[in-house]
Amino acid sequence: MNTNRPTRLVVGISGATGIAYGVEVLRLAREAGAETHLVVTPAGQLTRAHETDLTARQLSALADVVYRPADIGAAIASGSYRHDGMIVAPCSSRTLSAIAYGNGDNALTRAADVTLKERRRLVLMVRETPLALGHLRAMTTVTESGGIIMPPVPAWYQRPDSLDALITHTAARALDLVGVDIDSVPRWGEEPEPSRNP
Repeated sequence: MNTNRPTRLVVGISGATGIAYGVEVLRLAREAGAETHLVVTPAGQLTRAHETDLTARQLSALADVVYRPADIGAAIASGSYRHDGMIVAPCSSRTLSAIAYGNGDNALTRAADVTLKERRRLVLMVRETPLALGHLRAMTTVTESGGIIMPPVPAWYQRPDSLDALITHTAARALDLVGVDIDSVPRWGEEPEPSRNP
């Protein structure tokens, strides 16, 4: 991590179901003081409209910087642009395939390709089930290239009392993988820190 600037995180949202994970990653990252750079694919915007009450503008407001998916000349599409990691939440099978095989045809997949080639952390919250052989091979290829495949599988050991609690825990685990620590989320064997707000 670069201590001369805040943690800088790229967040991609693609068209798989589960946009709540991307929204929660953005919210928790902001709470932790990270700077977020967001790109949402057109299919991701369709999912937003189906699964949330957020407008496109409200989703964009959760990030510090927003890029158009067609802007393959965006800062995040260059290896010389420094960031501390990238999370794609959710990651569709189409986006997974594009990343696995270096098809950087939009700002999201190009940013992910750059993240891999620069040996930075890339976390893909792949939302697909059941998995076909092609999905598994693409996941293997991403893993062999240094990426992390993290399907958003809920953890029940904390006895969550709501769907929101499950989403928050999973988003926090994804942020862990890129070095963003969320103190308010309980961990196995640890008590959460008390809220700093009265």
